Amino acid sequence: MRKQHKVIAREQALGCRLSVKAVRYRLRQDGPWQRLLPGVYLAQTGIPSDDQRDMAALLYAGPRSVLTGAAALRRHGIVVRGNAVDVVVPDAVGRVDAGFVRLHRTTRLPRGFCVAGEIRYALPPRAVADAARWLTDLGEVRAVVAGAVQRGMCSVARLVEELEQGPRQGSANLRRALAEVADGVRSGAEGRRHALIRRAGLPMPLFNPRLFAGRAFLAVPDCWWPDAGVVAEVDSRAWHLSPRDWENTLARQARIAAISIIVLHFPPNRIYTEPKEVIAEIRSALAAGQGRSLPQVRTLPAR
Repeated sequence: MRKQHKVIAREQALGCRLSVKAVRYRLRQDGPWQRLLPGVYLAQTGIPSDDQRDMAALLYAGPRSVLTGAAALRRHGIVVRGNAVDVVVPDAVGRVDAGFVRLHRTTRLPRGFCVAGEIRYALPPRAVADAARWLTDLGEVRAVVAGAVQRGMCSVARLVEELEQGPRQGSANLRRALAEVADGVRSGAEGRRHALIRRAGLPMPLFNPRLFAGRAFLAVPDCWWPDAGVVAEVDSRAWHLSPRDWENTLARQARIAAISIIVLHFPPNRIYTEPKEVIAEIRSALAAGQGRSLPQVRTLPAR
């Protein structure tokens, strides 16, 4: 019980010499235990914790089961909306979804996984790929993929490997998000702007490049149109900055402005609420930038 966060399977309880009658007594109305899933009990009252739900899902799914998708990502520090606990199980497992547990039968069980006590959960590439296949909103898929790559949890190459090795069904959003991240997109907001620029037929910028004036570092802008000398920034990262971060932001803007680069700033909500206005401002800046004489700016691709 200590190892399993106070969660126990019926077979385990009987194996500890509790009788069927004793188990039923503990599960009585107002008793000290509660049923979480068929044949899986929690030895306390109240709302179960995430650990207890995860443990219950694995006990229900069987000994070779592994948490994946949103449940695994939560353990890696990425929060995805949804209440279900996704578990991959061997293809031959006959159990069906129950309560908050969704079972995913597969012939491709994870070759390796993380362990936290008795809880098994997929490594980041598998967790991201599975979550992306089961999410229906492209914006959420972008946020998951970009967030994992930005934090260094997994590389684009490993995600592409998971994409190609896994099922094609439900993979369209994952494929699209990976293409954007490969272009340098590093957040959900940047991904929405990427799609907006593509739909509008604007020249595609470089995403998150490193800019240098000679050997002097300038900045890593969200978008960079080198032919026009135009930078566009999604300012979501400017919220809740420390004083030092704010000073660094001002210094970066001063370095860019000093060599006559045009800088556009867009809060993320404008990409949702005013897409036509955002496109018009970018188009106007690109037109204004054409033919200007700019100092030589050296550009290196996104890391």
